[in-house]
Amino acid sequence: MTTKRRHPRRLLASAVLVALAAPGLAFAQTAKEVELEARVAQLEAQIQALLQAQQQQQQSITQAQTRLDEVQVAQTAKPVQSKPILANPDAVFTYGGFIKLDAMATDTSDGVIAEGSAGRMFYVPSTIPVAADGAEPDTDPYTDVHAAFSRFWFAADHTTENGNKFRGFIEADLFGGGTSNLGNEVSTNTHGITIRHAYVTWNNWLAGQTWSNFQDVAALPEAVDFVGVTEGTTFVRQAQIRYTSGPFSVSLENPHTTVSNVVNAARNNAGGNDLMPDLTARYVAKGDWGHFSAAGLLRQLKSGDETTTGAAFSLSGRFNLGASDDIRWMANYGEGIGRYMGFGLGADAVADANGRLHAQTGAGGFVAWRHAFTPELRSNLMYSVAAFDNDRNLAGWGLDSWAAVERAHSFHANLIYSPFPKLDIGAEIGWGQRELEDSRKGDLRRIQTTVKYTF
Repeated sequence: MTTKRRHPRRLLASAVLVALAAPGLAFAQTAKEVELEARVAQLEAQIQALLQAQQQQQQSITQAQTRLDEVQVAQTAKPVQSKPILANPDAVFTYGGFIKLDAMATDTSDGVIAEGSAGRMFYVPSTIPVAADGAEPDTDPYTDVHAAFSRFWFAADHTTENGNKFRGFIEADLFGGGTSNLGNEVSTNTHGITIRHAYVTWNNWLAGQTWSNFQDVAALPEAVDFVGVTEGTTFVRQAQIRYTSGPFSVSLENPHTTVSNVVNAARNNAGGNDLMPDLTARYVAKGDWGHFSAAGLLRQLKSGDETTTGAAFSLSGRFNLGASDDIRWMANYGEGIGRYMGFGLGADAVADANGRLHAQTGAGGFVAWRHAFTPELRSNLMYSVAAFDNDRNLAGWGLDSWAAVERAHSFHANLIYSPFPKLDIGAEIGWGQRELEDSRKGDLRRIQTTVKYTF
């Protein structure tokens, strides 16, 4: 009886204990599940990140393979151009030039230089106005600004396996002979491209257009103006065949005769029927002291059926006077030298009253002193002159008015500053005068500035 009474009590106690412990067990399982779920979520995030990284890596590999395939296809594909575009792929190509802005104010005593004339763009003594006595017009100074003397060039040099040297050279500027109908100062200021040089050389031979062999370019002073010492310098670019051996050179050059009437100075470019090419010869000596040049010119002058002979010589050079100074000079004299000196200031020949040709005698020259104050700042002083022998007896009668040019001369002084290599900023003052055979004169005064960048 006693045993049966204790058993129900134990059952009751166990039930009460389970009831009391059940909530705690439930809470314990819930916390573990939360921790587990957090760990599972973290693992899933890590796996997802790994999958994304693997996917990006696979895309990069695929893109790289695609590019590699494209390069391989391009390398194995047949080219559109079966031969090199360059006719001579072994040639060395070079280029250069400069951009030049010129601004000038001009005052002429006997009238205004015609707009569109070359004399409005640079110093050309033949364009200085000369009025009749007592008829000098009252003119004010006038200003011109242009960039027409900017230029560029290309060259191709090639040396063969046998040592033969070839060069092709071409240079152009924007000075198309002044203002044209296609471009003017009203709107576009357009200037046509002009060929300056176009030639090929083969070892000692030259064929094409370039400076005349009669001209010494190395003697020209540094001017803000296009030339500066215009009257007294030889200045011709033309087609020719030239042979050079050491300091000696000879050439056959394009013939062209200019004929003038000594009475009214009317100019006739009669070179259309010239036959014999102009013959030139030149010798140059060089050294640390500078250089010296001697040149000769022989010409046949022709107009219609009339012919005569012209001959001239030119001496020129540069003498170095220490590290900061040099003297540059030229002296020219001859019969038929006309178009070779001073931009054709005088004629090659004069026709008499019977139409017969007589070679015009002319002489000219210049001297210039260059001084460098510093490596960046330098100055040039220049004087230039030309004169012509006008035989009044050739006309066959006496006149009071003789319009042929007897003499022209000019002074120029400048300062040129180069704040950076290949950049020049310059200013120049100039005075020039043209005098006719009957003593009438016309003056020109000019202030000119420039900015020039060479590339």
